[in-house]
Amino acid sequence: MKTEKQYKELTIKEFTKAADIYESGSAGIYEMCKDDYPYISGELGKENYTDLLDCGCGTGPMISLLFKEDPTKHYTGIDITPKMIEAASAKGLKGVRWIVGDCENLPFEDNSFDAVICSNSFHHYPNPQKFFDSVKRVLRPNGRLILQDYTAPAPVLWLMNHTEMPLANLMGHGDVAAYSLKKVAEFCEKSELKVEKLERAKKFRLHLVARK
Repeated sequence: MKTEKQYKELTIKEFTKAADIYESGSAGIYEMCKDDYPYISGELGKENYTDLLDCGCGTGPMISLLFKEDPTKHYTGIDITPKMIEAASAKGLKGVRWIVGDCENLPFEDNSFDAVICSNSFHHYPNPQKFFDSVKRVLRPNGRLILQDYTAPAPVLWLMNHTEMPLANLMGHGDVAAYSLKKVAEFCEKSELKVEKLERAKKFRLHLVARK
């Protein structure tokens, strides 16, 4: 079992290497992240919002798509890997803020955002409850968290957490854990976020929409 610091160091090393290829046609395992974008965009389209935070934004592919659809909104991307933020900043999206920071301790004022999105980043967080607590703090009243990550039936989830992810660590990946729907619901309850949608979708995907 690695320490919090070791997991985060692994994540930074992994995505420092991945930054140059992350949005290319040869992104390897990171290609699957693209499957999440339409779902997140669809959920965001159900309500108006002005200020959005993308947690674990990487090189900013999701914000880039949202910016193209509506450049008048205020977008902020945060990622723990400086190289990822450097690549995102290089896109020159006017008015978009890109910040190097920890999603378990979001460096923003209370009630700063109408929406927080998190796509395929959550399984890298060694303190998941701290993430939910931090999201709840920075969301405005009635604001929403839209999160996608991994989940699976209990036997498969056990194998993922006790076999697949430790092997991924040995290969230089900063994966920490995937969680059951029940556990994610508990995270939300403890942080006082109301679950509006929580489901297991195809390809071991977890869909969560929670509201402050």
